[in-house]
Amino acid sequence: MRDLKILVTGLTGQVARPIALDLAKENEVWGLARFSDPARREQLEAGGVRCETIDLEAGDFSALPQDFDVVLNFAVSRAPTPDFDRDLRANAEAAGLLLGHTRPRKAFFHCSTTGVYEAAGHTVFTEDSPLGDNHRVMMPTYSIAKISAEAVVRTVARLFDVPTVIARLNTPYGETGGWPYFHLLMMKQGVPIPVHTDAPSRYTLFHQRDIQRTLPGLIEAASVPALTVNWCGHEHVSIEEWCAYLGELTGLEPKFAPTDQTLESVMTDDSRMREITGPAEVPWRQGMREMVEALAPELLRET
Repeated sequence: MRDLKILVTGLTGQVARPIALDLAKENEVWGLARFSDPARREQLEAGGVRCETIDLEAGDFSALPQDFDVVLNFAVSRAPTPDFDRDLRANAEAAGLLLGHTRPRKAFFHCSTTGVYEAAGHTVFTEDSPLGDNHRVMMPTYSIAKISAEAVVRTVARLFDVPTVIARLNTPYGETGGWPYFHLLMMKQGVPIPVHTDAPSRYTLFHQRDIQRTLPGLIEAASVPALTVNWCGHEHVSIEEWCAYLGELTGLEPKFAPTDQTLESVMTDDSRMREITGPAEVPWRQGMREMVEALAPELLRET
């Protein structure tokens, strides 16, 4: 991806920020976010990203140009307290209005989530698996808003004939953080980590380097109707397993709190992505060690 004009939404997020900074080395990159942290904005602007503050809930994108080659939509918004009307407006309606306004020449990339699948124990989900309210127990509006956003994006892509890819992202982690890093901080504080009673709580980890490596291939595969693909690694790893390994690296002992009031396993099949981009390459243990080395090196045990 070189010499393109690219728009990135959700710019300050864990996944989008390193993508935008990397793309800005060889492209003209614009970014949208709320920018509640001025330091984040300064870092992005220093890295060559043109930052714009636009309210997704308002859905007014008239200040944006209409000559982007690629739009990468990583934005996600949740009200402080569950509000379905507001979250549908800020996620589903906003995605459709953004696509309808920009109509990028090359591709519209919509980052969805594997949290759209109906929870089903230790099933490994394909793109054709049943959809459902997966995250209701922790984030009541999240899965429904994400499923709705997919439907809106699919419709607008067909309406305006824009090549589109809907990437259902599984558990991202790496030097920018992620769920495993949050668990490490809980271990440091001695806080019990929720795991589902239908043990083990298994997910398909996806390292940030693999996220960035596979993104161009998925953009090339964008189509009308929209392509839907699980965006994930191929290693299904449980919370119990990665916390135990973090304990080996640091000497911290994880404490678990089994409950049915937390997410069930969400494992996904990477066959479709593998055909397009090849498989993920970063082994999960290597990725975990690099995460600790980057974010909490003081916790590493001497070897």
